[in-house]
Amino acid sequence: MSSRVIQVTAPSRLHFGILSVNRSGGRQFGGVGAMVELPGLQVSIRPAERLEISGLLVERTRRIAESLSRDGGGAHCRIEVTQAPPEHVGLGTGTQLSMAIAAALNALAGRPPLDAVRFARCAARGERSAIGLYGFLHGGVLFEAGKTETEEISPLVARAELPADWRFVLICPRGEFGLSGDAERRAFAALPPVPEHRSTTLERLAGDILLPAAARADFETFSEALYEFGYLAGLNFAQEQGGPFAGRRLESLVATARTLGVRGVGQSSWGPTLFALCPNSSTAAEFLKRFIEVSAGRDLQTWISRPNNSGAKIEAAE
Repeated sequence: MSSRVIQVTAPSRLHFGILSVNRSGGRQFGGVGAMVELPGLQVSIRPAERLEISGLLVERTRRIAESLSRDGGGAHCRIEVTQAPPEHVGLGTGTQLSMAIAAALNALAGRPPLDAVRFARCAARGERSAIGLYGFLHGGVLFEAGKTETEEISPLVARAELPADWRFVLICPRGEFGLSGDAERRAFAALPPVPEHRSTTLERLAGDILLPAAARADFETFSEALYEFGYLAGLNFAQEQGGPFAGRRLESLVATARTLGVRGVGQSSWGPTLFALCPNSSTAAEFLKRFIEVSAGRDLQTWISRPNNSGAKIEAAE
């Protein structure tokens, strides 16, 4: 049996918000997000006599591997997840794990790399947002158009690299979780249509301000547009989460971050993870120290992460 090992190191995904939901005709969903190095995911796969799972997220990994095996991905391997973000907190862990396993199995079999559409088919992702798919492949900050009824995944409109010095401070209340699975599908189905003027404003913020500001390393413009985009996109989900943020505590934490001088603050996906953008690592460390003091945030899980501009790293070793 071969001793070949495939290791995948994947970033985490921040989702800044969706453009449109439940509008008749045209594109649905769409949105903007970015990839960050931490908390990150590490998966290794090697040949085995049967399917063996170890490490973190064992049951989730087993379900993904068995699903891929039914689709011809091969069940004779040992999969170990050695590093993983929390699940269902707005960091896109499920998509990154599915993509990592699909990519590793593909590499182990010696097949050509998968593109976004083939990844979506193999890993059963991209039902609404494709930010995590494109982010796994390319990294950076990403703007997707939304999908029509005939498209498998949302097309990528634009991508830009984020300056390497910038840092995202991630703040996640322990023991809280965002919507996922059937509960998330029901929530989306129950949402009122997004007003056309709001979708238009979000598209303008994404295409005309956010992505260009990232490309020219304009921290102040990017930060203000990031907050405005997230706030408006959050209004699309106010019926389910009670406002632009998922509950009063998150709203209070966002306000605290803004009071401390950080302008680019928002909620990733359904939360509860919040992000606060700082211009460099020393500013991020000082902000986080003050934030925890002011918010009495002893129950907060936090990370300071650099942007990821390259997507996942797939390495083979004997």
